[in-house]
Amino acid sequence: MLGELPFTRNETITCYDDLGNSKTHSLEQRYVSPTTGACRKLVLQAVNPSAPSEVPIRNHANHTIKLAIWLLDNSPFRGWNIFKWISIWLLFTFKLFCDSGEDKELYDTGYYKPYVRGFQGQLWAAHRDTIIRTKFIAISYRAVDAFTRGPDMEQEKAQFKDEVRAAVLGQKFDAYWLDLECVGETPSEKSLDLYCMADVYRGARVTLIMLGRAASGENECWRGWGERVWTMPEALLSPHLCYKFRDREEVTPLSLFELANLAYTNYDKEHAIINAYSGKDPLERLERLMLLKSAIFRRATAALAANSAPPPPPKLGMIEENTITSGAYRAERVYALMGFFEHRIQPNRFEDEPHALVRLSMANDNDRIAERMVSMLPKIITKTVCWYADDDLYQANLWDILPEIQVAGITESGALVVDGCRAAAIRWKDFPEIAFETTDSLRRTMIGFILYLSLPCLIIGIGIFSITRAGGITLIVIGLVLLFLSPQLFVFSQSGRVITAQPWLIGVKGVVSIKEVERHLYGGARGHFPRMNYTPSGSEYSRPERGKVREGSNKQEDDAKRAESGPDAGHVFTLIDTYSSTMYYFHAERPPTVCIFTGREGGLGRFVLCSEKQHFSVVLRVY
Repeated sequence: MLGELPFTRNETITCYDDLGNSKTHSLEQRYVSPTTGACRKLVLQAVNPSAPSEVPIRNHANHTIKLAIWLLDNSPFRGWNIFKWISIWLLFTFKLFCDSGEDKELYDTGYYKPYVRGFQGQLWAAHRDTIIRTKFIAISYRAVDAFTRGPDMEQEKAQFKDEVRAAVLGQKFDAYWLDLECVGETPSEKSLDLYCMADVYRGARVTLIMLGRAASGENECWRGWGERVWTMPEALLSPHLCYKFRDREEVTPLSLFELANLAYTNYDKEHAIINAYSGKDPLERLERLMLLKSAIFRRATAALAANSAPPPPPKLGMIEENTITSGAYRAERVYALMGFFEHRIQPNRFEDEPHALVRLSMANDNDRIAERMVSMLPKIITKTVCWYADDDLYQANLWDILPEIQVAGITESGALVVDGCRAAAIRWKDFPEIAFETTDSLRRTMIGFILYLSLPCLIIGIGIFSITRAGGITLIVIGLVLLFLSPQLFVFSQSGRVITAQPWLIGVKGVVSIKEVERHLYGGARGHFPRMNYTPSGSEYSRPERGKVREGSNKQEDDAKRAESGPDAGHVFTLIDTYSSTMYYFHAERPPTVCIFTGREGGLGRFVLCSEKQHFSVVLRVY
């Protein structure tokens, strides 16, 4: 489930393990163990630990090679360091010959640690949730042009209806559709009429736009009508258009291009939509729908005022009856949009826009709008409906995304329940011991074999010393020389380019350099064999090198450190992927514990990092 865990009023959280066992704990961040499936307190390794849950960076790399690297990095002839150096050298020699195999054997399974928690609870909405055939005119108008609320409202409505009837008769029609007279009175009747609204304007022979009085300004009348949320679907779904001012008798035919110039002069997206529906500049289906969504969502409804720019992502409230005021539909803009989709949804007075948008997306599988939004990284991530996205920091459009998940439903709190996703757990407590293989090398193999001859040479030399002093001394000297050089020989034999490694996702709070990561993962190496690389296009800090080969720039570390020392202090993290040998720096409100593969775009994968207490933290794009 992409969302947050349920809160209770006494400042605790109730969560469940993979077997359904409940556990109540305080509000600290926790995670589901990929090994046991139990809910545990998140322990965070950090470059500079500053909180009770943070610990210094730890690793479980091969102890023998770590001792060898220390011996090579520290001279025994520096002050009193010789005693410590000899002690560590003796420990290294013991581990080399007596404990080199370690206590356990590592296996490369080829898989990341899985995320074992599944959704438990009830869905607010799940997947897959008679028009008269007579000749009639549909009426489009703005309420403030027809009547004003007050003691004379009913009289003004009656006068407006009379004007509509006169105009209809003047056009030689015997029937018309006007919501003041045709929309039902009960909530169920209103919901059904709202569901059929698109059929009304598609089935009408012509749509008559009733404008206000021209004496008050023709441009003002057109602008006011164009800002209403329903006027765009009413105009675009109609086969023919005409308009009339209330203080004039003539009814004038109107084309979509003329409508765009009169009502949408300042809106570029509206012009693109008009061109698409007029056949002048066709758009792909999903691109056209997203332009329609953007245009409709900026318009006024009974509950929201019009905006000159797209509104910010909506904030979701709980679905409660007492939140509805004056009979308005909170998701009215979604219901206006659904007329352009192949499959529509039944309006619900108690749902808001995110819930309605998810239901509309699930009803139209080919478009998969909600699934595509999950893979986008908006500039503003809300604390509730965090999957909602109107834009993308990577400049991708919604139709550029190829989703790899399917939305199965939405919960009452606004969290998405997704199916078919591949998720991996992120390890934060330390660096585990990694099973890996390096490239084959005859020289490294021979040196690794010769290394282990030092102790046999020493033992045989001591044994034959009484028989042949020359031979015994020679073998003893060879054995001692090999033992003294054993740290360097062992490190060289274990070096080489890593060709495969056990997949792990490892997180660190703060900025860690490549050399530090290599040391924590593999203990260290000697030679020109880079074992980790920066990604050229993975996060907001990623940048490619300007050369013939596309690879990540080392300047990413400097950029991340500047962000860490600035306003993003305490919110910059490092993510290491051992399978691809790449690492990322990213910004997040809290450390994510799960990585979900959600889609593809532009030849890159889209991965969403999630926290189990908070919603999405960031979207990464990786190869």
